[in-house]
Amino acid sequence: MNHLARTPADIGHALRRARKINGLTQKELASKSGVWQETISKIENGLPGAKLETVFDICAALNLELLVVKRSKGTTDFLEE
Repeated sequence: MNHLARTPADIGHALRRARKINGLTQKELASKSGVWQETISKIENGLPGAKLETVFDICAALNLELLVVKRSKGTTDFLEE
């Protein structure tokens, strides 16, 4: 699963998709990651302001990692709602 993310909304969509692929509810992901379910909901809905540490905790619970690469000309249009 690869996603291009340039905004908080893009990150949120990618994390929601990964959660659903893993068959987890927000509540289950909250328990697994140690992050409040409300915080997961806010992140998945693209609200800005999440701590980077929180995003890493969620990624770890979903067995994901972030890869920083040079900016491309790709678009994020392919991200699912």
